[in-house]
Amino acid sequence: MSQITKRALEASLKHLLLQKPLHKITINDITEDCGINRMTFYYHFKDIYDLVEWSCEEDARKALAGNRTYDTWQQGFLQILQAVLENKSFIMNVYHSVSREQVENYLYQVTYDLLIGVVEEKSAEMQVARADKEFLADLYKYAFVGLILDWIRRDMKDDPTAMVDQLSEAMHGNITSALE
Repeated sequence: MSQITKRALEASLKHLLLQKPLHKITINDITEDCGINRMTFYYHFKDIYDLVEWSCEEDARKALAGNRTYDTWQQGFLQILQAVLENKSFIMNVYHSVSREQVENYLYQVTYDLLIGVVEEKSAEMQVARADKEFLADLYKYAFVGLILDWIRRDMKDDPTAMVDQLSEAMHGNITSALE
């Protein structure tokens, strides 16, 4: 029941974001749209930004499910971009309503989780220090997040598939080379 209520609150928030910016939405707006009381909201989330963060994490979790390997990272990254595009009004409102640091930190975590899995897989048969693996995942994390932020700033006009293809081409073989 808890996940159902959280998803209902998320749906209400996304519905309301089609009508007005995040900073003008109240908890009362969300609970009225959702048909629950305020205490139920507070049982699940401490404030609207907590709901926003949970929603972003859920979207990322779904996008990355099963796509954390060298052979599937492109699909995971593409699914992240597609999820962002499908939730464009939500993302643009969040992007313009919270600090850039919050958006970056969220994206850094999502992309790091994707990339460290790829680095771990590629280094499985090698003797590579943990710090070196983390450095490599961080390096690519910053590149990925920079691309995503530029894409969002440009109103998501570029084709996500073309972006992933270009990134894949640029990375081809570089992770293994960097680990050797």
